[in-house]
Amino acid sequence: MQKLTTKLKLNGERVKVAADEALVIITKIFNQLGCPEKTSLAIADHLIDANLCGVESHGVMRVMQYAEQIQNGFMKVDINPKVRKMESGTTVVDGGMTNGIPVMTLAYETAMNLVAENGLAAVSILNTGHTGRHGAFADDAAKKGFLTICTGGGNHRIHKQVTPYGGARGMLPTNPWCIGIPGGDHGPVVMDFATGKVAGGWIYAARSAGALLPEGCIIDRYGNPTQDPEDYFDGGAILPMGGHKGYALSLMAELIGEAMLGPASPECNWFLLAIDTRKFRKPDALQAAAEEVLSDLRNCPPAPGFDRVEIPGEREREQRRLSNGIIAIPADTWQQVLELSGKLKKEKNR
Repeated sequence: MQKLTTKLKLNGERVKVAADEALVIITKIFNQLGCPEKTSLAIADHLIDANLCGVESHGVMRVMQYAEQIQNGFMKVDINPKVRKMESGTTVVDGGMTNGIPVMTLAYETAMNLVAENGLAAVSILNTGHTGRHGAFADDAAKKGFLTICTGGGNHRIHKQVTPYGGARGMLPTNPWCIGIPGGDHGPVVMDFATGKVAGGWIYAARSAGALLPEGCIIDRYGNPTQDPEDYFDGGAILPMGGHKGYALSLMAELIGEAMLGPASPECNWFLLAIDTRKFRKPDALQAAAEEVLSDLRNCPPAPGFDRVEIPGEREREQRRLSNGIIAIPADTWQQVLELSGKLKKEKNR
């Protein structure tokens, strides 16, 4: 198993859990919460795959968040997402406030089907719960020959998470951007990141695991730098990624998500563009040209403190391959999953 890449400064231990074992336990949790079997399996598989890829901010630690949102009625379990063609000619995927992983899966499938007709498609995704790791959707689409660009924003007055550049108070959501494109010999190139220095999920993951965050990512309520996730929850904020550049990307996502798409649901609104790259260049030619660029970058001498230059998206696939179907999860986080499973089982048997 490859050394895990993580942002968590963990004091406790990790436990190794077989992905198949975790899949059974987590699928059953969502079943017991009222989700249909197919939906439960899709959510569990997506979260576990995020851990296998080393993206634990969007992995198994989300089980507790999703369960709480289902139990308090924020996230619906008896709704199927729907594709709507609007009078304006736009296409909307309406999640009905169900879990966002099946919703985003449908959105990417819808966009790719529309691309087959026109070569280009734009889809908005509204009324959805948390949508999981977007890199997984973009990677899959790129393998099928599609360039996809996805961003989300809205509700900045509710989700005051990230400071604007030069500010000392959270004013914007983490407003992610995700782009995937067919790559070279090692597969697609995928960028997937929040516009804050850390995704909100890493802060929840740190809290769940009893861990600290890297330096320079968050501030406390007084504007002082801190690594303690509790300082964030006590009125702190995330700093913008890349200073003014991350702030600009976040602002653009906010304007797309709310000013263009309309009032956001309790989470945010999403906008997805899909383009069939085969309309521009044959797949073999694109792959060869991409590999020329990527191989030059891989051959760049590494800077002090680095082993090599990496290509976005390749680390996650390599991490998954070397995981051998085992997730290394903070012991505290896994214990919370097991306790939730046991609690739901007892409630069902009453």
